[in-house]
Amino acid sequence: MEIIPAIDIIDGKCVRLAQGDYDKVKIYSRNPEEVAKMFADEGFRRLHLVDLDGAKAQHIVNYKVLEKITSTTDLIVDFGGGLKSDDDLRIAFESGASMVTGGSIAVKNPEILIKWLKKYSGEKIILGADAKNDKIAVSGWTESTELDLIPFIKEYVSKGIKYVICTEISRDGMLQGPAVELYKKIIAAEPQVHLIASGGVGSLQDIEMLNEAGIPSVIVGKAIYEGHISLKELSRYLS
Repeated sequence: MEIIPAIDIIDGKCVRLAQGDYDKVKIYSRNPEEVAKMFADEGFRRLHLVDLDGAKAQHIVNYKVLEKITSTTDLIVDFGGGLKSDDDLRIAFESGASMVTGGSIAVKNPEILIKWLKKYSGEKIILGADAKNDKIAVSGWTESTELDLIPFIKEYVSKGIKYVICTEISRDGMLQGPAVELYKKIIAAEPQVHLIASGGVGSLQDIEMLNEAGIPSVIVGKAIYEGHISLKELSRYLS
């Protein structure tokens, strides 16, 4: 199972939210580049970097942080948050992102995401399918929709999506366990998709549970920052 550490950015700082609530921000570092370097030094290959300012502003904001991380580490960075235009995408890739995640745009401007898929392929464009009560949520989770999660994913797999990051919002930042049953349903519906679980991981047992369920990748953030899981414990999953 692939472990992907996460860094969420607000105002250039490494933070975490609880259930996507911008009023529940906790700052963990004022130097996200150093946090990224720590992950790289421990042997991690991937990083999930989220521009929370961008998600709220509806355009890329913290690309300088992305640039610093990719220029000082060898991490493969998937970048998301506020990517809404061709210009946003260009800036993200020019700043060193290897992959980008499209969430809100997949709902609000699907034709743009499909155009990106055709141009860059499913190896570089990840679908962000964030949900609450099996319904898609967008705009930094500040807006709910009536779109059902699994049909939404299936539609984009038919368009060429290979990677899906799915966050169960009610669990995000709560450290009370991931939505394992939900992820099992997604894998059963779309077995060929590379599912990246996100949200709720609070212990090594949670990761082991996801691994046993056959989930190929998991994003871990707050559990690391709060000391619930040590990087040494995660090293068993690093090849």
